[in-house]
Amino acid sequence: MDALIAFAAALLTLRLAGLLAARYRATRRPELFAWSAGLAAYAVAAAAIAWGEAAGWDARAFRVYYAAGALLTAPLLGAGSLLLSGRRRPGPVALVYAGLAVGISLAVPVHGAFAVHGIPAAQDHLAFLPARLLAILANSLGTLAVVAVALRSFRRRPLGNALIVAGIAAAATGSGLAGLGAAGSAIGIAVGAALLYAGFVTPARLPELLRFRMASR
Repeated sequence: MDALIAFAAALLTLRLAGLLAARYRATRRPELFAWSAGLAAYAVAAAAIAWGEAAGWDARAFRVYYAAGALLTAPLLGAGSLLLSGRRRPGPVALVYAGLAVGISLAVPVHGAFAVHGIPAAQDHLAFLPARLLAILANSLGTLAVVAVALRSFRRRPLGNALIVAGIAAAATGSGLAGLGAAGSAIGIAVGAALLYAGFVTPARLPELLRFRMASR
């Protein structure tokens, strides 16, 4: 069941990433490209959970999960938010970081035996330097960027930013649902991705349009 839930989460998140990529192709807005890449990494993380739960966790499934979920998702989403705020440096920095993160995830030694089920804890299989420290810094900075930009522009775009903050909270809550096992993290990925996507694409004037329609009835 955990594998099926994780697979469904991967399909949903990949679909949402594809929709953002289509919007990027139509508009060439760089933040849409970064957000699409972030959700695609999130989808790969969910697929790695499905792989591990279906076939048994090993170093290969763990490397894919850690690279996509722990090292790439939050920084790419954060880069998208910074690009939306008008900054241009986060784009090249994110590309360089992504290459570094993938390289580290492939090169770092993985030790210890893996349980058949349940997402492996990073501290049981990776040394603190460099992978775990990089994940802590990257996730903290990426999440901070998403939340800070959303809060800063909240009055201009309240509904979209509220959905973005809720998406970050849902993802964090899913990761903390240890009692649900891998299914909890997969559900957190699916709900978080859906809320983030809705927040990214919600137009700034939607609340005003809704109030206008209600007043005209």
